[in-house]
Amino acid sequence: MLLLILKSVSRHLLLAACMFACLGAPADAQDAGVRIYVVTHVDIAGQGPAAEAAKLLLQFAADSRGDKGAVRFEVLREPTRLNHFTLVEIWQSRQDFEAHLAASHNKAFREKIQPILGSPFDERLHVLLP
Repeated sequence: MLLLILKSVSRHLLLAACMFACLGAPADAQDAGVRIYVVTHVDIAGQGPAAEAAKLLLQFAADSRGDKGAVRFEVLREPTRLNHFTLVEIWQSRQDFEAHLAASHNKAFREKIQPILGSPFDERLHVLLP
């Protein structure tokens, strides 16, 4: 069962990466002066590993706040479902967000949290309406 879940997660991550690469961001979001707002839902497989996930997410947030262009980085938790988290990030530019994605602490975080995920990250980029 776990193997099927991991295959599904990998397939979804690959699909999301392909869509992101092919579609890219709206033209105005690629401008250096446009702030990027990122909302990511993180679901953990059950209540057991939720405490471990909370520690990983808080450390990830602390590390990410030090990245160039980080304006804000918050970790939220649903009070009735303790294994459901949301990351809210604001970046000075798309380039800063992409550099954050490539940072070693980001890669290490994703490797550590992968085994306890209940579903793939639901990461969505936004820009403010003019």
